[in-house]
Amino acid sequence: MLFCYLCPKVIILKKRVVVGISGGVDSSVAAWLLKQQGYDVLGIFMINWHDTTGTLAGDCPWNDDLVFAELVARKLNIPLQTVDFSEEYRKRVVNYMFAEYEQGRTPNPDVLCNREVKFDLFIKAALEHQADYVATGHYCRKEEILLDGAPVYRLLQGLDPNKDQSYFLCQLSQQQLKMVQFPVGNLMKQEVRDIARSQGLATAERKDSQGICFVGKVDLPEFLKQKLHPKQGKIIEIQDSFPAYAEYAMLHREFLKSGEGLSRLTADFQYEAENGSFLGLHNGAHFYTIGQRKGLNIGGKAEPVFVIATDTDYNNLFVGMGHGHPGLNRWGLFIPATDMHWVRNDLSLRTGETRNMLVRVRYRQPLQQAILFMRQEGLHIVFEKKQRGITPGQFAAWYDGEELVGSGVIK
Repeated sequence: MLFCYLCPKVIILKKRVVVGISGGVDSSVAAWLLKQQGYDVLGIFMINWHDTTGTLAGDCPWNDDLVFAELVARKLNIPLQTVDFSEEYRKRVVNYMFAEYEQGRTPNPDVLCNREVKFDLFIKAALEHQADYVATGHYCRKEEILLDGAPVYRLLQGLDPNKDQSYFLCQLSQQQLKMVQFPVGNLMKQEVRDIARSQGLATAERKDSQGICFVGKVDLPEFLKQKLHPKQGKIIEIQDSFPAYAEYAMLHREFLKSGEGLSRLTADFQYEAENGSFLGLHNGAHFYTIGQRKGLNIGGKAEPVFVIATDTDYNNLFVGMGHGHPGLNRWGLFIPATDMHWVRNDLSLRTGETRNMLVRVRYRQPLQQAILFMRQEGLHIVFEKKQRGITPGQFAAWYDGEELVGSGVIK
């Protein structure tokens, strides 16, 4: 019997997945699942913030997270690298936050963090380690389909309705989705905890992170005071008898009949100091957001008082009494053309087109029935039911069933 000693040995190379290990239970279980599936797994821990200004006492800084990430990597017997993106994070995310608040808008740093850091800088770092894919512990799913022979990637809600995080990924592109895997997206949170316990992972009982992405829980005014200075201004109460509210109600009825008045129906209410009555003083309109109740220090009212608008030009804060105040509840919103993003370009609306979609304007909000109207100036969204606390600067995301199709910044 002859043996070919010169024949080359067949080597099967495993696909490499680089996992963003944060020190939390979700990314820990994601790494374990990928290893069970036979991937060559490498962990990367991202350091994105060093400053503790405004951070609430007792909140775990990144070095505590790193300790847990190292414990998990050691348990899973996978290598762990550390990268520092703090300079870019400040430029791309934190400076954007300050600029938006200064203009009286309320940004969503978690959405920006995912677009700019977790799925941009992180992917670039992973490619330096010869990654075939990257993975995170997000509760969402990806599906690949073929259109005209070319792959297209669908971003789907996570199966756990209480943990679905697709909203936070609403600015991802097809190129980013091509690279990413979401191992826990098909699981319930309790299943993830159970896996972590069964494998003896150090993060099994660790609480979920809260607050600003990579920064943690903060006293927002204190955090913003790094760049935005306190400035005393007036709190103006707007009564629910404000004439513009009756006109708005009539406009909505007319719109349902004829379709006229779309732009006005999706625009903000505009207030001036003389439209209401002086109620007190505040320390800076840029420290407040639509729907906010805490921090106003207003008592003696029959119902709670909420912020309904901010005017940073004149430093006025407009408030209204009661959850049902008409200034707090609107039929529609507008997204300028320059602030729109389509996860699925093949499903984007052309100028003049209209489509029924499901929309949410904040994380964990139940999806709302709405009609999308594409116009040259941008996208107008009109809801089936009034929406509370629509906030300029936040992201609206629209879905076709369980698939997130696009998103944009509310004007």
